[in-house]
Amino acid sequence: MPLPTAAVYTITIVGGGFAGTALALHLTRQPGPLPIEVALVEPRPAPGPGLAYSAPGPELLLNVRPGNLSVWADEPDHFARWLARQPEAAGGLPEFAPRATYGRYLAQELAAALAASAPNGVRLRHYATTAEAAHLLPDGRRAVQLADGRTLASHATVLALGNFPPAPPTAPGTSQHYLHHPGYHPDPWAPGTLARIGPTEPVVLIGAGLTTVDMLLALHAQGHRAPVHVVARRGRWPAVHGPASLPAYPSFYPALATETTVAGVLRHVRRHLAEAAAQGIGWRAVLDALRPDLGHIWAGWPLAEQTRFLRHLAGRWTQARHRMAPSHAALLAELRACGQLHTQPGRVVELVPAQGQLRVGIAQPGQPQRWLEAPHVVCCAGPLLDYGRLAVPLVQQLRAAGCLTPDALRLGIATDASGALLGANGQLSAGGLFTLGASRRSTYFESTAVPELRQQAAALAQVLAGRYRQHRPA
Repeated sequence: MPLPTAAVYTITIVGGGFAGTALALHLTRQPGPLPIEVALVEPRPAPGPGLAYSAPGPELLLNVRPGNLSVWADEPDHFARWLARQPEAAGGLPEFAPRATYGRYLAQELAAALAASAPNGVRLRHYATTAEAAHLLPDGRRAVQLADGRTLASHATVLALGNFPPAPPTAPGTSQHYLHHPGYHPDPWAPGTLARIGPTEPVVLIGAGLTTVDMLLALHAQGHRAPVHVVARRGRWPAVHGPASLPAYPSFYPALATETTVAGVLRHVRRHLAEAAAQGIGWRAVLDALRPDLGHIWAGWPLAEQTRFLRHLAGRWTQARHRMAPSHAALLAELRACGQLHTQPGRVVELVPAQGQLRVGIAQPGQPQRWLEAPHVVCCAGPLLDYGRLAVPLVQQLRAAGCLTPDALRLGIATDASGALLGANGQLSAGGLFTLGASRRSTYFESTAVPELRQQAAALAQVLAGRYRQHRPA
């Protein structure tokens, strides 16, 4: 297919999950006129839900209440109003809606935008394929090569790639023959993963975060009744959401604004936790008060302090900050009480195929290595963040060309404040390369939840619209 003419101003968004969808939608609300074609490259037939909100099981619930899940930054209650009109709300607005319901919401919002040009002139088009490369053209655009053979000449190209499957749980250099064992499942969200696990087959789940909770819920829903062993470094599960009616706690960020150490911030947090407790206010409200300013707190730390936080406190923070619904916690308690669910503190250091089984070696400081054996092991240890290790063709091509650089902490991609990619030399990459979503953890630390991502999408839409106005074709 020949390249589009330079007169067609094109923005290509690679990835049609939440981040890519939110950006596309926010572009349709920028002040016009904007005669821009937005190419949304997403292999799923219906873009919008992405991997996170495609799971069909009604037992898999969102871990945020509906009032804070709008895709629109300027309409925070949009999803709650939409949900109130759905069959799921026939008996009242659910406290935590199914993830599949949220996926339907995103798909509907995007489908409406795809059906016709927006009032500002933006036209969205869905390309149901993947992008494999984005080479720089002589005129400064990028030639985004699609797997189906088409090429999009793009004035701006945005990577909205979302999360990637976990890295292998054992250290590089150790034997990893287990990667080819039919009972090892490297991606908990890969289609058919749980369908291959029989109801009487024991399972080992690696990690104890929200993904593991989802796997337990899905296994329970499909009638699984064999033992499940969860291996997690400290054996901690996500905290549970408190009641929605809890009082809010006032922001105390101004007192933190000049703190440049983890210890300094921690002193303030502990003091406010004590003051809140004296007023009968729980710890959740104190941590939630920090949420709007988490990115500023993170950015105020030098690299050494960010590294210290990741080493010593990130796990505790994640456990307290990213909470599960009370109904999920109740099921976990039920599974523990009946002897089906077992939590094993420690980290997986060996995985050894043993005929039809997998032997799992678990290490814990000060204790001898112990072993579990099961026909199935599912890695729920969290996504691979290091863009230097990703074997994704588009990422590999941009990395080899020197225009995509992993950040110093290997949390995502090095960018400027707007999300524009930085090259290996630390300068802006040519050709209008941007990113948003999970790849910007290095800037915000937390860059996965809807409230933060929709703000990123709104801000980047403004940047891209301004870029068009500055460089609009003659």
